[in-house]
Amino acid sequence: MVNGRTPKIRLLNAGKSFHTSSEAAHVALAAGNLDIYEGEFVCLVGPSGCGKSTVINLMAGFEQPTEGSVMIDGKPVLKPDPDRIMIFQDYGLFPWKTALDNILFGLKCRGISKAEAKKRALAALSGVGLSAWAQRHPHELSGGMKQRVALARALAVEPSVLFMDEPFAALDAFTRLHLQDELLELRKKRKITIIFVTHDLDEAVYLGERIVLMAPNPGRFENNITIDLPYPRDRTDKHFDRYRKELFEAFDLVHKEAGRIRKEAEGIQEEGSGI
Repeated sequence: MVNGRTPKIRLLNAGKSFHTSSEAAHVALAAGNLDIYEGEFVCLVGPSGCGKSTVINLMAGFEQPTEGSVMIDGKPVLKPDPDRIMIFQDYGLFPWKTALDNILFGLKCRGISKAEAKKRALAALSGVGLSAWAQRHPHELSGGMKQRVALARALAVEPSVLFMDEPFAALDAFTRLHLQDELLELRKKRKITIIFVTHDLDEAVYLGERIVLMAPNPGRFENNITIDLPYPRDRTDKHFDRYRKELFEAFDLVHKEAGRIRKEAEGIQEEGSGI
């Protein structure tokens, strides 16, 4: 608890290992602790293999920890829940359904009446600027439009938590910047809790209220950086640049350490092989 607040999401000594064909298990996430509060926008960043996707999958209930616990609203996360929605990089839309029907599907699964579902679906499409494309199928939409439909589908069911696993990574730079602004605008209307995985450090500083930096070998929580800047943020502002520099320097240290560990491991393997 911080300043009288109870965490919305809590990882307590949470770790995840995967057993491979070899004797040693692969530790994707070493036992670690992380608290995320109601309405926070938290970005997870770090080098490849540091466990970002493992962490978000544990929070969303797609994976179970092999040690420790993951709690949301004080209850263990045992499986996915319709109150917690995940948005992936590949959109996850049904190709045979229109944009409107993709959104309606989630609402109907929640037991919402046909009339109310259509009202909310149309409002969600309007919120992401796609009212005119309601009857288009995914193959008729650009990558940015597909991700906006995915975002509208998620927000239409009014979840309390939105998980986003590199949702803009496959988009061109202009579309990516535009969707970052759209996401922040949508969040102003309802302060949903967002956990956002990204490889883009500039994106993390632009979006996040807090950035959790992870390190690999094994995956672990390395650093927390609070971004004390108001929205909307100016990427050319000196204060923004200060946070960017702080994050890049912290990331560089993690990257160098990961490289050192990897070289040591490769050296041990070479010695063991008799080369």
